[in-house]
Amino acid sequence: MRPKVSTTLPGNGRNKAAKLKAIREHSAAPKRVWLATDCDREGQLIGQEILEHYKYRGVVMRVLFTAQDSQTIRDAFGRAKPNAEYARLYAAAVARRQADQILQSITYPHRDRPLGKRRAEGHSVGRVKTPTLAIVCKRELEIRDFVPLAYFEVVATAIVDGGRFQMRHAPQDRIVRREIAEESLKAAKGFEGALAVACEDKHQGPPKLHDLPSLQKLCSSRFGWPARETLDIAQELYDGPGKKIITYPRAERALPAAEPDLGRATDVAGLRPRQSFSAIRLPDPPVIRRGASGTFYDKGLESASHHAVIPNVNTIDNLPEIWPRLSSDEKKLFDVIARAYLAALMPDFRYRQTTATLDVRGFEFRSAGRQLSISAGEQHSRSGNPPTKRATRRNYCRCCTNGRDRAAAGSIVEDKRRRPPPRYQRRHF
Repeated sequence: MRPKVSTTLPGNGRNKAAKLKAIREHSAAPKRVWLATDCDREGQLIGQEILEHYKYRGVVMRVLFTAQDSQTIRDAFGRAKPNAEYARLYAAAVARRQADQILQSITYPHRDRPLGKRRAEGHSVGRVKTPTLAIVCKRELEIRDFVPLAYFEVVATAIVDGGRFQMRHAPQDRIVRREIAEESLKAAKGFEGALAVACEDKHQGPPKLHDLPSLQKLCSSRFGWPARETLDIAQELYDGPGKKIITYPRAERALPAAEPDLGRATDVAGLRPRQSFSAIRLPDPPVIRRGASGTFYDKGLESASHHAVIPNVNTIDNLPEIWPRLSSDEKKLFDVIARAYLAALMPDFRYRQTTATLDVRGFEFRSAGRQLSISAGEQHSRSGNPPTKRATRRNYCRCCTNGRDRAAAGSIVEDKRRRPPPRYQRRHF
C-alpha cells in the first residue's frame, strides 16, 4: 500500500506566513543556502520541504548544532556539510510520516467523523492519543478485576552486642494463612541463636545522562510536572533569551567520545559557584567512561544527530550572571541536568552490603543494609538529594560478626494487604 502524497501547504498560526514569505524572498537569488533547522529528523524534514516547496535549486549546506550560544553556532557553520549527506535522515522522517498515514487509513477509515456521533465503524483519536486511551482503559480493567489479598509477615527485633535491629520473615511465597504466621511467631518467642552475616564490597556506576523521556519521567515523579511542562522548561533553558545553558533537549543518552570540549575539569569547575554544588568533591581529572557501558561513546551515536542533555559548556562561565534570571522551575530542571553530568564524571559509588540471617527453628529471618564508602557530597550529587535519615538507618547490621553475635528475637505479626494498581494521573504521561 502506498500512502497518499499530498502537496505541501503553509501552516497557520505562530506567524508562519510571514516567516515563509521571508524565506521565499531571501532564497530566490542566492546560489547557496545553509539549512540550520533542528538537528533531528523532523528538523531535517521541515527545512528540506520548505526549500522543495519554493523549488530552490542551488547548493544546500547542512548545519547541525546542539546548543544555542554564539560559539557553538559559529563552530557548527564551520563544520557544515552538503545536505545530500543527510538524505537518510530525511528519508527516516518521511518513512515515519507515511507509516502514520498507512496506519490511519487501515485502522481508522472514518477518522474524520466527530467522536460525539456514535458509529458502528469506530473513530480515530490520533496516533498518540489512541494508545494512551488504551493504556488508561487497560488500567481501569485491572482495577475492576482486582482481587484483594491479605497476607502476613513476621518481624523480629534482634538484640546483639552492637545494638538492635529488625529482621523479617517474608518468604517469596506469601504467607496467606494467619496460623502459619503464628507458628513462626511461636518459634521466635524466647529464641536465641547465632547470626549468619555476609559482607560484600560493591560498586555502582553513575546513571546514564538524560534524554527528554528520562527528564520527563524524573520531573513527573519528583516535581509533579506533566511531560509538556518539562519540555517547555527545557526548551527555554536551551534557547531562551539570555539563557542557553543546556544542550538540545530532544537528545540521545550518550556523548561522543571525540567531543573536544566535554569532560574538562575547567568546565565542571564552572558549576561550582552554585551553592547547592559547593559540597561536592570533584575528581581532578574527571573520570571519563568510554565505550558501550560508559558515557562517551561514538558508535552509540552513529545513527543519531545529537547527544545527551548536559549543561552548555560554552555558557557555564556566565552561570552566576544567568542564574538570577531563571524561574524556580528552571533552576530545578537545571539542577537535575547538572547533577547527572557531574555524577557521570565522578568515581563509582562504593558501598559495603551486609546481609544478616537468623535460622529460627526452620524459619529464616533476614535483614540487609549498606554502609556508604563515599562522602556525603558525592552521594548528594548522585541522588539529587542529601543523604536522608532513612539511608543512615540502613547501616544497622554492619557491626554484626558472622557466627559470633547471638541474637534474641522478640517478634510480632504484621497484617498486609495487596493493593489495586493506582489510576493514572496527568503527570504519568
